[in-house]
Amino acid sequence: MRFTTVDYIIFALLLILSSAIGLYYALSGGKQRTTQEFLLANRNMGFIPVSLSLLATFQSAVAILGVPSEIYRFGTEYWFLGCSYFLGLLIPAYIFIPVFYRLRLTSTYEYLELRFSKAVRLCGTITFIFQMVIYMGVVLYAPALAFNAVTGISLWGVVLTMGLVCTLYTTLGGLKAVIWTDVIQTLVMFAGQLAVIIVGTAKVGSIQEVWNITMSHNKISGINFNPDPFVRHSIWSLGIGGIFLMLSLYGVNQAQVQRYLSSRTEKEAILSCYAVFPCQQLVLAMGCLTGLVMFAYYQKNEIQNPEMIAVPDQLVLYFVMDILKDFPGLPGLFVACLFSGALSTISSAFNSLATVTMEDLIKPYFPSLTESKATLLSKCLAMMYGLLCLGMAYISSLMGSVLQAALSIFGIVGGPLLGIFSLGFFFPFTNTIGAISGLVAGLLMAFWIGIGSFVDRMADSPAPMLNVTSPPDLGNVTTTVMTTLLTSAVATKSLSGLKKFHALSYMWYSAHNSTTVVIVGILVSLLTGPTKGRDVDPRTVYLVLPKLLFFLPERYKERLRFGVPHIAEDKLNSPNPNVEEKSCNGFLNGSAKGAEKDDMEEHYAGFSRCNGGHSYIVQETSL
Repeated sequence: MRFTTVDYIIFALLLILSSAIGLYYALSGGKQRTTQEFLLANRNMGFIPVSLSLLATFQSAVAILGVPSEIYRFGTEYWFLGCSYFLGLLIPAYIFIPVFYRLRLTSTYEYLELRFSKAVRLCGTITFIFQMVIYMGVVLYAPALAFNAVTGISLWGVVLTMGLVCTLYTTLGGLKAVIWTDVIQTLVMFAGQLAVIIVGTAKVGSIQEVWNITMSHNKISGINFNPDPFVRHSIWSLGIGGIFLMLSLYGVNQAQVQRYLSSRTEKEAILSCYAVFPCQQLVLAMGCLTGLVMFAYYQKNEIQNPEMIAVPDQLVLYFVMDILKDFPGLPGLFVACLFSGALSTISSAFNSLATVTMEDLIKPYFPSLTESKATLLSKCLAMMYGLLCLGMAYISSLMGSVLQAALSIFGIVGGPLLGIFSLGFFFPFTNTIGAISGLVAGLLMAFWIGIGSFVDRMADSPAPMLNVTSPPDLGNVTTTVMTTLLTSAVATKSLSGLKKFHALSYMWYSAHNSTTVVIVGILVSLLTGPTKGRDVDPRTVYLVLPKLLFFLPERYKERLRFGVPHIAEDKLNSPNPNVEEKSCNGFLNGSAKGAEKDDMEEHYAGFSRCNGGHSYIVQETSL
């Protein structure tokens, strides 16, 4: 199983095209001379490229390899994850995006300073950087390892080539280059997976034959209504737990929010989120169909070289090389598809890491930094993170099976970050101490469960591959990087006491960890003195209780605002006889800046907050 010349040409074209896009945006338009253009594409992107970029960002090579392997081993139960996509994308579109967009943020974590304090912003930023730095090395190394295992092509040659190309176009072209390369890479991903499904189905006989074989082997799963949270997959863990997972990815993750903020208008930002829904369903369906076709094919054809498949995820690439070997160019297309997933994820990581580092760790402490120097420094940061990615890929090769824990961190850390944003959005009485305490508690709980689960699982031998007559050699533990959360079986040994939580379904991680943050944050805030509603910037909260209990009388709904004033957006110089405007710099953590706090007693005489050229007038309200 080796590449032909045509395969190499198709694979090389992807790399050349990606680099050319970066070079084009480096030499055209504003030539990436401002941080707004480099980090936010001048806030001038349409919803179609943004939506495809949103899709590509977390449709990594790990998912392209992992989902078909999941279906091959465990059946179609994972397909029910699609049920979570509706609310998982509707809530960000309706709640998170409008707030972030109207605040005119660059970094998501600026919100945490507006809502809480600079300390909370710093904690959120450091947590995100830790999450992405670990993940991006794994995303680069994992597909290269699988590719090397079945083709024999130099592992480090592939890692170095992909890492440098990605660093090049991200550093040269900024977010605009990242988004447009994501669009190309998404189309390549669709084409590669579609080619595998069509050819694989033809080799099995027909789609009806695929269905009959998978049905006869009980691979078409029914709905599992078991409410046990320790069951690996059920309609509850996939449908409800999946919502929290989607919210952590599409609601508050910097890599995604940065794309919303690059949109021309708030409406286009919201449309981009809605447009992801059918695309996500299509991607999920294609991954699941690939797994079913792969299973049906290997029920009719014996695996010729089982020793080449050390872990389940390598079976996908083995299958592709097996069925497409008579079609020059198609193996190259799928490998381009595979690495498109890696490129899109890594480039998003570079750009988002450069953004939060600049906006949250540098600019606040160097306010006199000129625009040209800030832009140059942003490009240097993107390049630095690109080189760091190559270093992480090297460390990945040395860490071996520990990489599964490293990859798990990506899912584990997202929950606590969702929790701290939920505290800010939905609970206006929470304070800085509560937010930091909740985040720490959530992270500790997340690592205890995640790492404990990993250690327990490693104590058991991996499940044998289906339809493999001779078991593969599992001596090379470095290949366990590909055994991701998507394809890891729950530990088989019985656990009791607190250790029982180690067997918690991975689909509940985000829900459990974010809920921990919210509960601890609320309790600590109440014990240490809740924030008064009048000290909260009303633009930073979404008062969900008055909306859910809309049928209550107005006086009761007003109490559910917890004293947060009403706001009306207007121009700074608009006349308003009932409101006295003050100078506005906002209110951070209950400390008035640029306005007199004495003006806000039981009745709000009125003050304005400005951001991005807007004035937000707090209307007089009787409490």
